[in-house]
This record gives sequence, C-alpha cells and structure tokens, in this order.
Amino acid sequence: MSPEELLAARDRVVPDVVAGGLRVLFCGINPSLMTAATGHHFAHPGNRFWPVLHRSGFTPRQLKPSEQDQLPGYGLGITNVVARATARADELDTEEFREGGRILSAKVEELGPRWLAVVGVTAYRTAFGDRRARIGPQERTIGGARVWALPNPSGLNAHWTVSTMAEEYARLLAAVTPGR
Repeated sequence: MSPEELLAARDRVVPDVVAGGLRVLFCGINPSLMTAATGHHFAHPGNRFWPVLHRSGFTPRQLKPSEQDQLPGYGLGITNVVARATARADELDTEEFREGGRILSAKVEELGPRWLAVVGVTAYRTAFGDRRARIGPQERTIGGARVWALPNPSGLNAHWTVSTMAEEYARLLAAVTPGR
C-alpha cells in the first residue's frame, strides 16, 4: 500500500460487520488508514486483534482481516466508536467520541448483541463519560447489552502483549459462554 493510497483513505468510513442478535459486538476506537484503504477492520499489520481473537478462543483459527465477514457466523461483529478513519486515534476530539458513544448506543439498541466489547478503555471512558472505568466488565448496560472494556490491540499499546490481551479476551469469552 503506497503512502498516497493511505493518505487518500483519511476520513473514509468502513462498513460495520454486524448482524442482529450477536453474542459480542467488538467496538474499535476508529478505523486506521490501512483499514479504510482495504475496507477490512484491524487491517494494520501491527494490530493484534485477529491473533488475540483466536488465542482467546473466540475463533477456531486466526482469521485474516479479509475474512472479517466470517465473524457473524461465530456470533461476533465489529463496529467503531468513531466511524471516520485517521492515522492516529489522538486526532479525534472529545466531542467526536461523545457523539460516537451516542451513535454506538443507538446501534447496540437496534442490533441487540448480548455483549458490547469496547477495545480501548480510554475511548470507552471518553465516549460514555465514565472516567473511572477499568479493563473488564462495566456496570453500564446499553440497550440490554452488557459492556466489557478490553485492551486496545493496536501495536502502539505496548503495555499489553498478545498473551496478556488473549487472557483478558478469554475472560470475556467465559462470561459470554458460561460453563464452556
């Protein structure tokens, strides 16, 4: 992918991968330029979402970003807090996050997933005005969906490894499918 192609993807919106009644709707912060250029969520080679999703037990094998349309078959989907693509999440302002939280709430009410998993606790805090939120299950429900804040799988999030993220995602999976 050329630098020009990536720059041309700025502000594009990437369609959600959703269906009604999902077990878990994963919610990213916003699409990267690579995601917008390819049309595939979590497409940047440094993003660890797909390996973590598999290692945690959500998928039987590691899917490629181009295989994202298989997710609803596993009861999973992907959306974002903010729809527009940027080079970095810090290009988004507080009002965009808050508006994204309102739009996300409406989307969750319409789609009715059992769980909303926001991948990025800082984005969750900003979008929903919950400054004390921590990684893990939240008190809040949205449209009947329970909410879980997960570590951001971006390669820029050096505090978490693939293994430690997979452990946290597996905690969510255990809550989604008790007695598994």
